[in-house]
Amino acid sequence: MTTRLRDALVAEVCGTFLLVLFGTGVVAAAVLTGAQVGLWQVAAVWGFGVTIAICATASVSGAHLNPAVTLAMTVFRGDAFPRAWVLPYMGAQLAGGVLAGCMVLAVFSPFIDRFEREHQLVRGEQGSEASAMVFGEYFPNPAVFPESVASDSPDYTLVTPLRALGVEAFGTAVLVFVIFALTDARRVPVGGAITPLLIGFTVAVLISLFAPLTQAGWNPARDFGPRLVAFAAGWGDTAIPGPRNGFWVYIVGPLVGGLVGGALYQATLGRVRVATEG
Repeated sequence: MTTRLRDALVAEVCGTFLLVLFGTGVVAAAVLTGAQVGLWQVAAVWGFGVTIAICATASVSGAHLNPAVTLAMTVFRGDAFPRAWVLPYMGAQLAGGVLAGCMVLAVFSPFIDRFEREHQLVRGEQGSEASAMVFGEYFPNPAVFPESVASDSPDYTLVTPLRALGVEAFGTAVLVFVIFALTDARRVPVGGAITPLLIGFTVAVLISLFAPLTQAGWNPARDFGPRLVAFAAGWGDTAIPGPRNGFWVYIVGPLVGGLVGGALYQATLGRVRVATEG
């Protein structure tokens, strides 16, 4: 392993840890304590978390912090990113997600226990998605549609696995399209130093739009890392494979969506002449 790759992997672990820590932390605070008022507050913290993580790591690793971004960058900007780095990057991102999930569990464990007692939840049984959502994601969002945790409720089928897959793919496609636009070497002056903030704001907007449906993952490391922690911490099948075996939606959807977003950018704005080219 080269020094450059080692440093990049350390940055990806640290950056993904920060991103997932801020994001799952604010979800925990909102769900378990009611500390956040409204979806936009949660979305804004997510957005700022993304911004901070990018600023902290961009100069070292490029701040992918998301397997969907890494895959899209490899396919469409392979000249700037070695293909041999794909799996190490994804592994580092997953490790960062797991570490963040462990930290959230350690900090909020008493509040999770209290929440489960108050709502008469048995960890790992049907309905415990209401507490497991602090780590992984579920469709529809149990915090918005609390009756959806019951399989005999009409809310249970509001969002089917196919619809959830489409939402996750679409949201990630939009995110990657924006990332490609803001990091296009020909367009750097447009975003410049505020590029991390613009990416974070994009994440916040997407969360505010689609979190009621799927909790708005857009990032396999963000979902599967903490989900592994939940699985080990007693949620078991509620975490993996999850209700309706739905955990795969948050892996496949973003990976496919990232490729779609990258392809759309390359086929549209990536092909046109920008003002600086005359």
